[in-house]
Amino acid sequence: MKPGKQSESKMTPGPPDLETQKVYVFPVTFAQQRLWFLDQLQPNSASYNVAWSIRISGQLQIPALERTLNEIVRRHEVLRTVFSEKDGEPVQVVSASQELPLPVRDLSSHPEREAEAQQAAEREAKQPVDLRNGPLVRAQLLRLSDKEHILLLTLHHIIFDGWSRRIFVQELGALYEAFCAGKPSPLSDPPLQYADYAVWQRRHFQGKHLEKQLAFWKDQLAGVPASLDLPTDRARPAVQSFRGAVKTFSFPEELSAHLGRFSREQNATPFMILLAAFQTLLARYSGQDDVVVGTPIANRNRTEIEGLIGFFANTLVLRTRVSDSVSFSDLLAQVKHTALEAYAHQDIPFEKLVEELRPERSLSHNPLFQVLFSLQNAPRQAFELQGLQLQPLEVAGSTAKFDLSLFLVETAEGLRGRMEYNTDLFDEATIARMLEHYRVLLEGAMANPALPVSQLPLLGESERRQILQEWNATGFDYPRQICLHELFERQVERTPEAVACVAEGESLTYRELNRRANQLAHFLKKRGLGSGQRVGLFIERTLAMMVGPLGIQKSGAAYVPLDPSYPAERLRLTLDDAQAPVLLTQQSLLSSLPEHQAEVVCLDSDWEKIAQESTANPLSGATPEDLVYVIFTSGSTGRPKGVEVPHRAVVNLLTFMGKELEMGAEDVFPALASFAFDMSIPELYLALVTGGRVIVGERHLAANGEALAEVLRAT
Repeated sequence: MKPGKQSESKMTPGPPDLETQKVYVFPVTFAQQRLWFLDQLQPNSASYNVAWSIRISGQLQIPALERTLNEIVRRHEVLRTVFSEKDGEPVQVVSASQELPLPVRDLSSHPEREAEAQQAAEREAKQPVDLRNGPLVRAQLLRLSDKEHILLLTLHHIIFDGWSRRIFVQELGALYEAFCAGKPSPLSDPPLQYADYAVWQRRHFQGKHLEKQLAFWKDQLAGVPASLDLPTDRARPAVQSFRGAVKTFSFPEELSAHLGRFSREQNATPFMILLAAFQTLLARYSGQDDVVVGTPIANRNRTEIEGLIGFFANTLVLRTRVSDSVSFSDLLAQVKHTALEAYAHQDIPFEKLVEELRPERSLSHNPLFQVLFSLQNAPRQAFELQGLQLQPLEVAGSTAKFDLSLFLVETAEGLRGRMEYNTDLFDEATIARMLEHYRVLLEGAMANPALPVSQLPLLGESERRQILQEWNATGFDYPRQICLHELFERQVERTPEAVACVAEGESLTYRELNRRANQLAHFLKKRGLGSGQRVGLFIERTLAMMVGPLGIQKSGAAYVPLDPSYPAERLRLTLDDAQAPVLLTQQSLLSSLPEHQAEVVCLDSDWEKIAQESTANPLSGATPEDLVYVIFTSGSTGRPKGVEVPHRAVVNLLTFMGKELEMGAEDVFPALASFAFDMSIPELYLALVTGGRVIVGERHLAANGEALAEVLRAT
């Protein structure tokens, strides 16, 4: 890099209104251009704020601190930059001078000063930075006591990156110490400014150099998937909001020690191992074998820019093919090769890469990758400064630049990290579970690197126990020695005069419903029906739909529901298969019956005969293992097939549901499903075995909430 001197790279005079303010106009870098356009798409957003809080313990000299901050702003033009447009393109506008005020807020008498300080830091972090009018740097000092302060710094990412933080801290220490001692600045002015880099970058990335870099990346990213489709808690919104949160975590110290040994054994860096495990996790979650993530790099590979504050950071796109059969060691070798090749071609700015590759663009997600991965080798540590101790504080994040961003740090105590996630897509519990899966997978990969990645473990001991034992602990105490109609009879004894069911304005009490069912049961038993036999039930949605099934059960037989709305051919196939000797129906439905061999009994026109039978509970002879009904499948894959269901299964289901839902006498259950569909079982019987009331309604009410509510209110 051979940029010209600062004076030589100043652009020719800008717009007249800018010249009168003693400002200088420069081109933006490719990275700045992307953030500028994002700001235009979503103005007044704090998504790219760099919020920084530092606890200062000791006797702070506030005037010296304020002078220090302003000297740093003077030294680095980028800190007194705003952004405008020239000929339709964004430009940097640098002021010749700019004061950075340091307001002090006294919280020393606040009853909850620590909590208020934390809230103040979070509020400040969420305040947008105005790229057009500035300032792009804000400072505020919170006073907790004479010897305890918190410095809040807010900068926009368009002028500041992670490396810049280190430079800022170094200069803060040197300048504050000198100013406290009454000495001038010990630092010489930077020979270059960020604007020089912007000019150089625009000139450099063109011609053969650009073509060479692009050729590699075009080959590397040919046919890259449009997105990584992870399972989310909510559907992806049409426009990305950047709302986010952060989940912090730590891995055991033993894992870090194992990582070091494994790194040496595999001749790979910890970054490569951790990335390979993370991409394996993403592949397992998404079901995709082509996994793309981004990773940030400092992009300070030239000595001339190492001491400059600014937005130099670049992003590399790392693509890995994760087939189910590949071993973790082979996958790691692929990741290693990909990473080394990417580092060798890291000069091209990510923004220029997107511009040239022209991937499918969407406002709902980022181009090329939606997941970021980062490993830092050295954590931020507390340090002393002229009798002061400074400790960086974490500010709870409320934004997410990507769907997921995993930041790992190697510390003496082990791996520490944080997952920044988009709250439009993910819940905190989902992220916590994902991080636990990552830990388990990483441990499994290092323990058995020859294992195919599809077989690496994901479940920790507690989750494995929950899934295999706790969720499968389905044992439930229910009355095992009685049938469904007997469970109903017990409720009849408890609430004989309560209304049991309502249909078409008519109602039956529990006693009345039981007596009618008993009469039908005795009538059927005299025709030789009993355990092991089936009775067809072809009826409309009237009280007969309540009496018929109970009467059949009480006879010992099983009922076969036949919905009058079903096609005639389906009904014929069902009757042929069921071989029911008796078919219960209504006079109005006789003409719609398909051809059959069963004896027909009409529950309306034949009721005078049925009503002559006893109203006492019959001895059905049925056991809990006998069938209560046979419901036929839809037949969508061929001929309808009967599913036989015993009494014990229904008694188990209804008893469990009654307790879980705490059903009782005040509950009303609308029966709206076809009674030839399994959903009809709880609709018809759950209320009857718990003392509630069944409302038999037309099926169309299921799709009309207002009409259904009116029916329920009327009954």
